[in-house]
Amino acid sequence: MSSSHQQQQQATPRGLPGFLRRTLRTSTAEQENNALDYSPSSAPKSPAVPDSITDTVGVQSGNVDNDNVDMANRSSRSKSDSQIIDGRMTQTDNATNQNSLTLTSPGSAKRHLRAVAFPPLPYEQELGGNNSDDDVVVGDVDKQSQSLSVASTNNVISTPMIAPPQPQTEATAPPPQPKSYKEIQYETMLNSTIIPLRDLRKLSWNGIPAHHRSKIWKILLSYLPANTSRHQSTLTRKRNEYKDAIQQHYDIPDDSRTNSEQETLRQVLVDVPRTAPEVPLFHNDRVRRCLSRLLYIWAMRHPASSYVQGINDLATPLIAVFISGYFPNKDVEEEVLSGEVMIDVTDAILEEVEADTYWCLTNLLAGIQDHYTSDQPGMQRMVMRLEDLVNRIDADLAGHLRETGIEFLQFAFKWMNCLLLREFRLQRVMRLWDTYLSEGDGGFEDFHVYVCASFLVHFSAELQQMGFDELFQFMQNMPTDDWTDREIEILLSSAFVLSTLFGGSEAHLNVVRH
Repeated sequence: MSSSHQQQQQATPRGLPGFLRRTLRTSTAEQENNALDYSPSSAPKSPAVPDSITDTVGVQSGNVDNDNVDMANRSSRSKSDSQIIDGRMTQTDNATNQNSLTLTSPGSAKRHLRAVAFPPLPYEQELGGNNSDDDVVVGDVDKQSQSLSVASTNNVISTPMIAPPQPQTEATAPPPQPKSYKEIQYETMLNSTIIPLRDLRKLSWNGIPAHHRSKIWKILLSYLPANTSRHQSTLTRKRNEYKDAIQQHYDIPDDSRTNSEQETLRQVLVDVPRTAPEVPLFHNDRVRRCLSRLLYIWAMRHPASSYVQGINDLATPLIAVFISGYFPNKDVEEEVLSGEVMIDVTDAILEEVEADTYWCLTNLLAGIQDHYTSDQPGMQRMVMRLEDLVNRIDADLAGHLRETGIEFLQFAFKWMNCLLLREFRLQRVMRLWDTYLSEGDGGFEDFHVYVCASFLVHFSAELQQMGFDELFQFMQNMPTDDWTDREIEILLSSAFVLSTLFGGSEAHLNVVRH
């Protein structure tokens, strides 16, 4: 072995990738052939290694060691020494022949090439990361670095600076969903100085969003005025009036009540525990106390009708909706009606709910008060209208009911007295009442008759196949537990068609009675 070849091997640093050692040997051989002097006084200075990674050969990896690079190089040794994997950089013959590398000494060359070939690891990797052989890819660059470019200018192969890795950030929350046109309309109306009641009724007919229902019901029941600037003052005044009524009628000694008042209180206290037995919210003792108090005070202030069984049912949707109004982010069925919300309901909130329910119930019953007076003439009037309507729209069903001996009063009286509250789940009743309130004064009387007719005709095919016992049992327990708002809306649409055909034209209902 010649002395020059031995010098080349000695000058070639160990532990470098194969193609780097070949490049260094080639450069050293050319410098010896040109008889260059490598003395420290005459040798040109090696290019300084910048702080950021500057790769004169084109190999960069975020996590690499000598053994992994040697394995990768052995697998790619069959490829041309002048090319790098993925075509990232091509070292031309001209660049090789023109002394692209100038070195001061074997030691400095080794440090220079090692600094270029094996850049410092990021801080996170120094602390210990998941380093695997699969992460080492010769000739590939990190995803966060810029693409290497090769420029042969002044016989030096240069590359751009590689951007440092960006810090990892936590995943941001998804952007909020855009509001629907209907939601924008609700917000525009409710934020107006004067709420357009006619437009609000039209919009509410097809259902009110749960988070707006509490406020809109109070407006449609004329508890809150259309002038939004007066809302807070109205609430304060009405709630204070209700507190005075409690002091006047309820928080008094029992011996100061008359026999009639004691009987009314007893009837209220008996009915309240039986109110909405399938709804856990009304099993709560605090809610029951509120319901008992407001029902008794309403009876004391309305002696013409006093308390009648069924009025307790009418208060349940109001209480549930007004409680949910304080917690718009809670699910009505899963958290409010289940009673879980009562953990967060303070006594102050419950006092406001009780007062609001009392005044809204008062306004609701004002339009149907003759349903609960002596002999209940309003109730009987509605049952008769229902029978006439069914005779008109489904004569076969009406005839079958007569043949089996079923009278409309036997099943429809409950429908009119409780406004179908015992036929549907409470959340379905809320959707039903959205439309009733939007109908105005006749929603709970006139339009309710058309809803009852549509409800009865909906089961016409099944009813016509039943005998007396089966039919009577079916009427007492209508199969609506699995109904959703979709079925309620179909029912309301059918009722609207009937009201359009027969509303205001009583002659259409004048049919011959058999």
